[in-house]
Parts: sequence; structure tokens; C-alpha cells
Amino acid sequence: MRNPVMTTDDVGLQPLVARSYLALADVLDPLSDDRWDTPSLCAGWRVREVVAHLTMAARYSERAFLAELRACDFDFSRLSDLIAGRDARLPTAELVANLRREVMHRWTPPDGGHRGALSHVVIHGLDITVPLGVPRLAADEAMVVVLDSLGAEGGARHFGVDLAGRRLEATDLDWSFGAGQPLRGPAEDLVLLLAGRSPMADS
Repeated sequence: MRNPVMTTDDVGLQPLVARSYLALADVLDPLSDDRWDTPSLCAGWRVREVVAHLTMAARYSERAFLAELRACDFDFSRLSDLIAGRDARLPTAELVANLRREVMHRWTPPDGGHRGALSHVVIHGLDITVPLGVPRLAADEAMVVVLDSLGAEGGARHFGVDLAGRRLEATDLDWSFGAGQPLRGPAEDLVLLLAGRSPMADS
């Protein structure tokens, strides 16, 4: 297993971001409305709320977003819940179209670059596909980048996950991180663990 090596070509990740959004759109496009109501891995959100959250940049200019954030006293969690709940009522065809828009494929979070954008779409993509019973959509290369970000960059701490004394090893990719008691599993399961979607196993 290799140790994570962070690529410096952040802009080179943009095609992976675009492909991840398009793959998600292709899966969601034919789903019935009741499938869009499937509870996601994000507490309190159905598939439609996650997609509404994931595609905010397709519907809100920077100025409009800042106005919404100001109205929420700059509480991003509150704003996320507000927009997700409100925009989840949009027609599913519109939400799918948002996933396919070029603006989403080039959007990057503040200070996150394309690496942050890739983590955003991959993690939320799993929030959607896992409860739908759909195999992961992200390419192996994308999964490695996200695992590197969650591990080597300490991103897991953002989700309240402590990796002290653990060595993580992907069983379906050439990826590992850390030292100590081993924890092995498919890349998808490790991303969900590091992103706080599943508890740390005892062994």
C-alpha cells in the first residue's frame, strides 16, 4: 500500500469534479419521485435535500449567496438547512440539470480549490448512492484524492473523527494512511468513516 502523496496540480482535478457531477446526474435522472424521498446519510435530509445543497452554486450568485448568509447571521449550517429545505421542492428535472451545469463543474469552495470541490461531490454523492443501493460513482483516482484529503490533510478532524493509533488500508485501492491498529475496508467505506458517516470500528 502506498502512502498518500498530495498532488500539487489542483486545477488538474477539475475533470474529475465534472465527471463526478455528471455521473450522479445520470443515476438520478431516471429515478421516480419516491426514490428522491429516500433518506440520505445526512441526518434529516432526503436525497432531494442533498442534491439541493450540492448544487447551490448553480442557482445563487456570490452576491445572492452572501445576502442569504447575512440573513442567517453568517451561520453556514443554518443557511445550508434553509436552502436545502427550500430548494428541495424544485422539480427533480431542474435539480438534475443543475448537476450538469458547467458552473458546478468549475465551482470551488472558499480556500478549498478543486480538491475541496471533489471531496464535496464525492462525499455527498455517497450520501445519496449508498442508501439508494447504487455502487460508488467516483473514479478510483477521485477516491484516492478524497482519502488523501481526509487523512493526510487532517480533514477527518473536521468531522470529529480521531485517527490516532489507527492505520487505514483500502482493500480495493492502493492507499493507506497512519500507523497502529489496522482498519481495512473498501475505499467507499473508509471515506464514509472519515467523513463521520459511520463509526470507527474496534478492529
